[in-house]
Amino acid sequence: MLLIPAIDLKEGSCVRLKQGLMDQATVFSDKPAETALHWLKQGARRLHLVDLDGAFAGKPKNLEAIREILQAVSHDIPVQLGGGIRDMATIEKYLELGLKDVIIGTAAVKNPEFVREACKAFPGHIIVGLDAKDGMVAIDGWATVTEHHVIDLSKQFEDDGVNSIIYTDIGRDGMMSGVNIDATVKLAEAVNIPVIASGGLTDLDDICALCAVEKSGVAGAITGRAIYEGSIDFAEAQKLADTLAQA
Repeated sequence: MLLIPAIDLKEGSCVRLKQGLMDQATVFSDKPAETALHWLKQGARRLHLVDLDGAFAGKPKNLEAIREILQAVSHDIPVQLGGGIRDMATIEKYLELGLKDVIIGTAAVKNPEFVREACKAFPGHIIVGLDAKDGMVAIDGWATVTEHHVIDLSKQFEDDGVNSIIYTDIGRDGMMSGVNIDATVKLAEAVNIPVIASGGLTDLDDICALCAVEKSGVAGAITGRAIYEGSIDFAEAQKLADTLAQA
């Protein structure tokens, strides 16, 4: 089970939101590159970046912070990013900067053909991010809940060459209320694409619960508020996940 530290960027700072609400942002650092290096030193094998301003604006908004993070760590570990990726030029720019993978969210819902085109143009570098509330996909920085069920929509991407699907339970994101294991497993079992869990990771019990369902197709988990507030020691959690994987 791969644990992936999240660095959410708002106006150049590293923040965490509660349920995706921009006015519920807690600033954890105004030096994102130093934050990235911290997680690298703690044993992170991949980083997850989100351009929060970009998600709402529909275009990149934290390029300087992203560039600094990539200069600091991309030679050591892969970095993935989502938020405001709505066209091929943006994908190309990010990959040239050193990103390993880009995450297509809102655009994947509004224009599934864009995902297919991106997978063909940039094979092996495309992740789809699906955020859901009560199973229904939300877009535009979670501002709009659609009529698409997350499982039905995910199946549309099975043959496109998508690396993985990041599934976020909006109701739990940033709330420290535990991962929605049941919904994550249902999605993982319904599609032939690896699923990365996101939203609600709180303690080592959550790590154990995720590791127990890894064989269902849950390949990893993104963690944010828990590792910033200290309810999870990242190095300890990844060591536990590795131990359980070998058991």
